[in-house]
Amino acid sequence: MKVYLTDQKKHFEKHLAFFKEKAIIVYDQKRLIEKSTVIDIVTKKRLTELPINFLFDYNIFPDYIMTALCQWKSEKRNMCVGDTIVQQAFLPPTRYFSHKILMGVRINNIINESKRLGFSYETLEGHIEQGVSTFMIEELEEGKIIFKIHTFSKPQHILAKLVSRIFSVPYQVFCTNQALKNAKKQLEKYN
Repeated sequence: MKVYLTDQKKHFEKHLAFFKEKAIIVYDQKRLIEKSTVIDIVTKKRLTELPINFLFDYNIFPDYIMTALCQWKSEKRNMCVGDTIVQQAFLPPTRYFSHKILMGVRINNIINESKRLGFSYETLEGHIEQGVSTFMIEELEEGKIIFKIHTFSKPQHILAKLVSRIFSVPYQVFCTNQALKNAKKQLEKYN
């Protein structure tokens, strides 16, 4: 984790190189907190007809919460297992008068099934959290479409551990809810 007072977007390539060298935080999934949040997508389209580029471009979180650079976008190719993402989270959630917290995650799975599309990543050394997050668009049996964020995580950084009940957990819930709303907006945009 690195903390700045200025937006680091123009330095993302340098930060990406730094985080590519970091290892995944070792974790025991049984000791992490599992959370699954879902939002319904109102559409008559099938999964294969939906605009999913935002998902694989990692444009899931609104840009007042987080901006990012993905290794595959930097290298002008598709996402692969093992790719790194440098994340710049804004605390509080505003691009201007906030601390810019830089962290890294690594893709560990890509889901490309007929009824499920998405990916998951694990946190890298120095991340404020430890664990794994999955982002997925799913078509259920009855044709209903959902967007799901499924995590196994807990605070990693000492400060996050100290304030987890009063700050970290509520902030994570806020960010997740904003990501769900953003995904819904992206997926319903062309109905």
